[in-house]
Amino acid sequence: MTEPREKSARRRWLLTRKSKRAEFEEFAHATAEEIKAQFEATRAQIDATNEKIEARTGRNLIAAIVIGLALGLAMLFSLIVLKELFMLFAGALIAFTAFELASALRFAGHSVPRVPVVIAALATVPAAFYLGVDGQWLSALAGIAFITLWRVAEQILPRRRASGRTLLTDVAAGAFVYVYVPFLASFAVLLTAREGGEWWTLAFLLTIISIDTGAYASGLLLGKHKMAPRISPKKTWEGFAGSVVVAVIAGVLLALFMIDQPWWVGLIFGVTMVFTGTLGDLTESLIKRDLGIKDISTWLPGHGGFLDRLDSILPSAAGAYILFILFA
Repeated sequence: MTEPREKSARRRWLLTRKSKRAEFEEFAHATAEEIKAQFEATRAQIDATNEKIEARTGRNLIAAIVIGLALGLAMLFSLIVLKELFMLFAGALIAFTAFELASALRFAGHSVPRVPVVIAALATVPAAFYLGVDGQWLSALAGIAFITLWRVAEQILPRRRASGRTLLTDVAAGAFVYVYVPFLASFAVLLTAREGGEWWTLAFLLTIISIDTGAYASGLLLGKHKMAPRISPKKTWEGFAGSVVVAVIAGVLLALFMIDQPWWVGLIFGVTMVFTGTLGDLTESLIKRDLGIKDISTWLPGHGGFLDRLDSILPSAAGAYILFILFA
């Protein structure tokens, strides 16, 4: 009599346990589906917001932030730890940038030889770092001559042969690539090589980053009046005004706390950087418009190419070096 009762009680206990287990599994499944639905909704909202921002500014914000942080941290580490590391970082960056600009010009029909462009770009960095201004100018003359002679020598090959006018255009395009990328970038090398110059390099890079961020944010929030619609349709006067305000603030703060200069030098520093940075940005936009392309390359998601990130930095390096000579 007792045994059937025990079996019956055990059966009821097992049924209750199975029922609770089934309820728990149902609850867990419902919870997982709800979390998944919320995640998909949040992701869709983020994607929609990012698409709106990209449509207005022409940039993938998330990818741009990730790539920008990675490049910024690598630059910061190389500058602070050892100047020679910065030279390696700068050499690689200059070589890639010169290569992609030469490739873009080739795509547009200008036969710019990429191998001598990369070799000349790489040679510029140690020449400027170890020999100073003399090394910078010697490497510039040698680099342009090397690129020119290489292109002239290619006339031997039937498939690379061109008319005299076309050859002259190709030579001019090759010289332009060198002057625009390796030569301007070599001012950052000269600046870093000087005693205490690494802090000026870091200061002008941080100022340019601040300018880009200020212009981006103010243009996104307030931008209505186009600055140069035929050259760069995304740029607005409101964005430029934001970049000026941020440049002045960043310049004064960095002058006081990083490069040990009075506030008025920081004011000059910030104004100079916003001028050279905007000039470089518009120059690259003009190049892309003439070539009929949106980005110089697609190597950096959210940014385009290396030149799309260095366009403001290249002329600003020359400006920062001049200010260093004048004030430091």
